[in-house]
Parts: sequence; structure tokens; C-alpha cells
Amino acid sequence: MSPGVEALLEQARAGMTRLTPQETVQAASRGALLIDTRTDAQRREQGDLPGVIVIDRTVLEWRLDPASDWRIPEATGYDLEIVVMCRQGYSSSLAAASLRALGLHRATDMIGGVEAWTSAGLPFSDQPADVRN
Repeated sequence: MSPGVEALLEQARAGMTRLTPQETVQAASRGALLIDTRTDAQRREQGDLPGVIVIDRTVLEWRLDPASDWRIPEATGYDLEIVVMCRQGYSSSLAAASLRALGLHRATDMIGGVEAWTSAGLPFSDQPADVRN
């Protein structure tokens, strides 16, 4: 019998220090990569965040693994601080755990996702999103 998705989520978050939206802003100011994995439809509905790189969840590991031939230029090493965000802070936890399994030991996610960002009154971008395919 499967332990279920809640157990998987708990396991993914074990040992990971998740960040609030305000702590995510602080992380960005010290050079962390902010990665948005929301779908296009979710981003149209909720808006885009300033300073984030949009990477589809299906290619996230390939774009952020410094050893990958398909990495983005910002994926410069395994000590990179990365904060993953999604709509509500669930799939981002699983994504961050996957990045940690790759050796990106400082990967984490934002508690509550973009919904928490909105509730915190943090700004949205008026610029086009930085989408990486």
C-alpha cells in the first residue's frame, strides 16, 4: 500500500529550511535564484513575480544541474542558493527535494507559494516574465 502524497511531501520537506515570502525577497537580495514553476495559465491568473526565472517543472532538473548540457547560464555550481515557488507551496517542495537529490544542497522552496506572496502584499512585476525553455 502506498504511504500517500502527504507522506511524500513530509519526506521532501525533511531537513529543508523553507522560506516565507519575505525571506524569499531577502534571499534574492543576496543572490539566490528564484525559480517559478507555475503553469502559464497560473501565471496569467496570478501575475508574474519580479526577478524570477520561469522554468517548466518538466525540465527543472536539466536547467539547474550545473553538469547538464541543457543548464541555464545561472546554474554555476552545486552551492547555489535556489528558491522554488509554485502556486501554493506543495509542488515546489517536491521540486526542491529533487534538486537537493541532484546535489543542489541549498535548494528550498517558498512556504505558501504565490498565494502567500499575494497575501503578504509583496509586489508583482510589470515586465515580461523571464521564461526559460
